[in-house]
Amino acid sequence: MKNNKILNKLMNVDGIGIIFVYLAVFITLSIACPNFLKFSNIMVGIRQAVYTAIVGFAMTFVISLGGIDLSVGSTVGVSGMVLAAMILGGYNIYLAIVVVILLGAAIGFINGILVTKLRMAYFIATLGTMSILRGLIYVYTKGIPLYGLKYPEIQFFGQGYIGPIPVPIIITVIIFGISCYLFYKTKFGRYTVSIGSNEDAAKLVGINVDKIKILIFVLSGVFCSVAGIILASRSEAAVPTAGNAYEMDAIAATVIGGTSMSGGKGNMFGTALGAILMATIKNGLSLLNVNTFWHQVVIGLFILFAVALDGFATKKAEKE
Repeated sequence: MKNNKILNKLMNVDGIGIIFVYLAVFITLSIACPNFLKFSNIMVGIRQAVYTAIVGFAMTFVISLGGIDLSVGSTVGVSGMVLAAMILGGYNIYLAIVVVILLGAAIGFINGILVTKLRMAYFIATLGTMSILRGLIYVYTKGIPLYGLKYPEIQFFGQGYIGPIPVPIIITVIIFGISCYLFYKTKFGRYTVSIGSNEDAAKLVGINVDKIKILIFVLSGVFCSVAGIILASRSEAAVPTAGNAYEMDAIAATVIGGTSMSGGKGNMFGTALGAILMATIKNGLSLLNVNTFWHQVVIGLFILFAVALDGFATKKAEKE
């Protein structure tokens, strides 16, 4: 009887499904892959999760709001392109970084205006900006990568270390901390969830809904620009296809982490773990020499299982 009570409490923990799935994956790969538990390999796996996690934190805000942002991948790509173009054009590296972050904010602001002032659906507005940004990347680069970002100042963001920890991981942890603070400890986060739960009710209690929506999209653009800077720094180039499908990875990490697609519920911790889970699966499959074409199939199955398990926990909690 006591064990049943403990189990019930455990199953009522928000996002418990993704925790069980991750533990199962981690233990299985630890047994199947002799090199999986090496510190260097664990760092590689976490490093692979950086981009999905950063974009996923932004997506958690947007989805909790009851929206969607399909332009995140293209924002990552155009950020890297502008960064490379400015640096290769002789501009100061730190000035280029500031410009790129402001560009991300501007893209987010435009998305926010489209969905608030022009009353466009989230899907349509961000699909449009996604297409425009990706098109501009190809027009400017003519489909050819911009190589040559071999400057220590810029390499530091994607390849540097502080002690034994890679700088991209440190940046991701900082962004995670900022995201958690904003989401859980401020009115901004509470208003986000309130709007996602019931927008009309949020308006009635005096929340400036349009302002919150615009700020969330601005935040999303800034986070994506940071991911774009890290990606360009890591590859020492701006690749035209950079950021492709990041929107799908971010949505997957967010949803399997416990954020509701209908809005009104978000889980930053779950998003972080969702990003790590996806990277861990890819890393483990690579160590097992599984054909890369099967990676997405396996990840898709794990996503369905994680969501089903978390849904079971949610239904059980509702019955209590």
